[in-house]
Amino acid sequence: MNILILAAGLGTRMRPLTDTMPKALVPVGGKPLLQLLIEKIKTQCPDPHIVINIHHFGEQIIDFMEAHDNFGLPVRFSDERLQLLDTGGAIKQAVPLFADQSLPVLIHNVDIISNLDLAQVYELHLSQPQSLATLVVSERQTSRYLLFNQDHRLCAWTNISTGEVRPQGADIDISACRRYAFSGIHVVSPRIVNLMQEWPQRFSVIDFYLSVCGSEAINACFMPDLQLTDVGKYAEYLVMNT
Repeated sequence: MNILILAAGLGTRMRPLTDTMPKALVPVGGKPLLQLLIEKIKTQCPDPHIVINIHHFGEQIIDFMEAHDNFGLPVRFSDERLQLLDTGGAIKQAVPLFADQSLPVLIHNVDIISNLDLAQVYELHLSQPQSLATLVVSERQTSRYLLFNQDHRLCAWTNISTGEVRPQGADIDISACRRYAFSGIHVVSPRIVNLMQEWPQRFSVIDFYLSVCGSEAINACFMPDLQLTDVGKYAEYLVMNT
């Protein structure tokens, strides 16, 4: 099972903690976020192969993994220390690093903690071979939502604070759409890299999804009992550590 851990972010929302360490190594309950996620992967995922992208204090992440013998797993690093590639660019660079490039890739933000069964989401994606991507979503309150049709297929994005809708000019009945917040967890087909070839080195994966959702199946994975915490927000971190 191929897993990409996105750990290259600057962690600006977690300052001052991230003034001296990468977000991935911020401790929650006595363990770094990266360790918590890898332990979850080892418990839930069969034969995991991991790629971790790095940028902010990236050498600390490499040293941490080496000190723990990669937790007994095959691990590679997608090095973004010279240039941060954003989520889309990170995927474009990292996916070719997996030894078996025929497998879908589970992508997981390092600062997300949830009760999600990762293998279950991966299997759901495998059961829909026509899907380019399967996005874990929730009804979390936010100002920005992904819009899905009645078949749970992505059709647009909206900012309810400004009224903006993308793609611009899309003929979509927003009132008929299902409105969900993205969790930062998704599974992608390995063919996604071919579709990204004409994109620049740095770009957002959400921008990419919106550009192809008219022709490619980008599906929602909605689980009503999902419990998810974005530890990347300093306020959330303080609540979890008091």
